[in-house]
Amino acid sequence: MSDYNSTKLSMGRSQVGRAGFLNGILPAIFLAVAVTAVPMAAAQETIRIGAPLALTGGLADEGMKQQLVYGMWAEKVNAAGGIEVNGTSYQVEIVEYDYQSDGPRAGQLAERLATRDRVHVIMAPFGSGHTVITGTVGERYRVPTIACVASSESVFSNNNPYLFGTLSPNANMTEVMARYLKEQYPDLNSVAILGRDDVFPKSMAEATATAAEQAGLEVVYRELYSVGTMDHSSSLTSIRRASPDWIYVTGYTQDLILARRQMADLGVTAPIITMVTGPAYEEFTEGLGSLAENVTSSSWWHHSTTYEGYGIWPTTADFYADFLKASGGSNPDYIHGSCAGSLAMLEEVLPRAGSLDGEAIRDALAATDIMTFYGSIRFGENGMNEARDLPIIQVQNGEIVVLAPDSIKSGDLELISR
Repeated sequence: MSDYNSTKLSMGRSQVGRAGFLNGILPAIFLAVAVTAVPMAAAQETIRIGAPLALTGGLADEGMKQQLVYGMWAEKVNAAGGIEVNGTSYQVEIVEYDYQSDGPRAGQLAERLATRDRVHVIMAPFGSGHTVITGTVGERYRVPTIACVASSESVFSNNNPYLFGTLSPNANMTEVMARYLKEQYPDLNSVAILGRDDVFPKSMAEATATAAEQAGLEVVYRELYSVGTMDHSSSLTSIRRASPDWIYVTGYTQDLILARRQMADLGVTAPIITMVTGPAYEEFTEGLGSLAENVTSSSWWHHSTTYEGYGIWPTTADFYADFLKASGGSNPDYIHGSCAGSLAMLEEVLPRAGSLDGEAIRDALAATDIMTFYGSIRFGENGMNEARDLPIIQVQNGEIVVLAPDSIKSGDLELISR
């Protein structure tokens, strides 16, 4: 067993306990046991996809979501005969390591994947900050890196030609939401913004402030809280004094659950409360119960979309049906959708590359313009997926309702009583 507690998976076999992964039941087993390649995959060369994953630590929930869909995809692709590149059919192999939610360790493991495991593609871990670290390694060794859960424009500002992101830019999400809320609630005049001082939440807070001002709103409060903050009372008290029409909080799931509870304790409220990306995750609504009611958010994908496209999941409905079986009945969120969609994209990219050479795959990725069950994927000059309509959602009666766009709308905005 390596010093990195590696989990090297050859996906020509069924995954054991996939629903357990989703609920955090089995990660310790997979940290302790290396799963060996099955004969079918071992008998021929494979397409190796590297995945540094946060299977323990503060981002374990997100890391296990990535792991779940990687296993789903690889198992289904291999059962269908693999992927043909230049006349040869290859099985796919996911090479996983737990980087324990630690950024420097993610970089070390990405280097191991590139140099020792000689993977053909690296799937970046959750979050913009850790994606930057992983993408830098991919560029150094000319291994294309796909970021399926990083949306901050700053991640792609260094012109890394080997880094590609399937989420749309943050600004597209914030501008659409500010306009929508103003249209639906004309009395909306002010917003208070509280964000975690971390790459993604900070960029969302900044983009929301800009979008709000462009929509004619006054930003009456705008602050960042430090990573690990457990007491938001000072910030929330200031927000209560400002009496905004809209409260916008951005961070990660446990941050948002904590902040929402403390808002209730301090009597902090507004007609509109948005938490990004809280309601996008079932953990948020399950953790808060009635306190999640009428909280709005935005997301990059929702399973009610009706996209049709390339890959082993020709439609959103096909992916959704498989996911329900694999997860034991839980609904997928945008992490599942984007990461599974990224791999479905590779089913078209790798044959078009005509080679497993890193530069050939990079060139094919740069020229990608396809539709998948997750939606369209077409990379701009900076490597980010181009902007498209993104869902605005709200918790109503304990369920997620899609408010916009109209093509998938399932309900109308509900205001919160002061």
